[in-house]
Amino acid sequence: MTSCFRRLTTGPTPPSGPAQSRNRSTADILSLPLKRISIDQQPGIVLRSSRQYSRSFMIEAVGPGDRSGGGNEAEKAGPCSCLVGDQTVGGVVESIDRTVEINGKRTISGSDSRSKEDRTVEVAVAAAVTVVLGVGNRVLYKLALLPLKHYPFFLAQLATFGYVIVYFTILHIRHRAGIVTDEMLSMPKAPYILVGLLEALGAATGMAAGAILSGASIPILSQTFLVWQILLSTIFLGRRYKVNQLLGCFLVAVGVIITVASGPSAGSLREAGIFWSLLMMFSFFLQAADTVLKEVIFSDAAKHLKGGSVDLFVINSYGSAFQALFVCLLLPFMSKLWGIPFSQLPNYLKDGAVCFLNIGSLSSGCDGAPLLPLLFVIVNMGFNISLLHLLKISSAVVSCLASTFSVPIAVYVFTLPLPYLGVASSLPTGFVAGAIVLVLGLLIYAWTPSR
Repeated sequence: MTSCFRRLTTGPTPPSGPAQSRNRSTADILSLPLKRISIDQQPGIVLRSSRQYSRSFMIEAVGPGDRSGGGNEAEKAGPCSCLVGDQTVGGVVESIDRTVEINGKRTISGSDSRSKEDRTVEVAVAAAVTVVLGVGNRVLYKLALLPLKHYPFFLAQLATFGYVIVYFTILHIRHRAGIVTDEMLSMPKAPYILVGLLEALGAATGMAAGAILSGASIPILSQTFLVWQILLSTIFLGRRYKVNQLLGCFLVAVGVIITVASGPSAGSLREAGIFWSLLMMFSFFLQAADTVLKEVIFSDAAKHLKGGSVDLFVINSYGSAFQALFVCLLLPFMSKLWGIPFSQLPNYLKDGAVCFLNIGSLSSGCDGAPLLPLLFVIVNMGFNISLLHLLKISSAVVSCLASTFSVPIAVYVFTLPLPYLGVASSLPTGFVAGAIVLVLGLLIYAWTPSR
């Protein structure tokens, strides 16, 4: 076993020269009561490396008056190193995770274990916020369509183009504050163009299939989103999943299907035809590709910014801008999906704006506007931001699981006496069973087998 020796002075000492001034910060790092232990009959503290304990460190705590030859002894001790707190003394630390033995008691003081715990807590909190905002997003979307029941296409375009204005306003403020740097803004824009294209195509195909499929079948088909996430992240990110993670994802999807399909409004997928079901599944494939691409952008940004991280609003702003651009190009196709002739689209948008503002004679039947639509837009924006933040600190699959977990909770919320909805819907017969399966899947996914 290799041993190293370092002398650290405890207590304040007046500086007696330039050399002592330079070593003052190092000498004052350690301030501990002295207890004599049997290593050459010198007081000190033994530090043993956690890597098979192949090296021990001797720190001798010297009183303020015993400084003779301290600097030279440290130089004669040879190339070794020890770490006190976050300070390095005498060289480079080989391992962050280490064991400190003080008077025979061994304590793990590695900062990596603390950072891992902090990261777990951060992901858990971000996931909880995403679930809450996901529930609010689903509920408020239903409420926002009550006053705009004749203008759902207007609500979709309001959200799409409104986000561009809001996101770029926030981006400008954060750039002025120095949070967003010029290096972030100078990153290649090609990935953002692809993000906008995927989001626009995903919305277009989803609208086309959603106009034909029953309301209950859409959440069932949306569980293919999780399958696409796992498949795409395995192919493009090289991520490998454990058996418990795959089983957990499968149970989450099964739980959501049981919850939704057991309701009285659950319609058969065969009634709409296999084509529209496949088109809806392709829509979720595009959305899954979009989230995996954003995860790739975060990974590439760390290389481009030399270890830094790109701000969320850079991706949101440019992604929304290109999405709005492609939506404009697809407007003739998308308006037809909603049953609106392209020639009548300007009048339709004008009438939708009147209903949204709830003014004039055309606003009859628009009770709840503009409050409910605005609440939906705000919560939807918060949900997108939280989802992207969770994606940034975890992975696409974790963000997908958090979004999926909000489905059965939203189903339950609709059984409560919400305003403007009138009679609350009844709870599906298989809700409890589906919720149990879903929670079990989440627990299995998060479970880490002991080694």
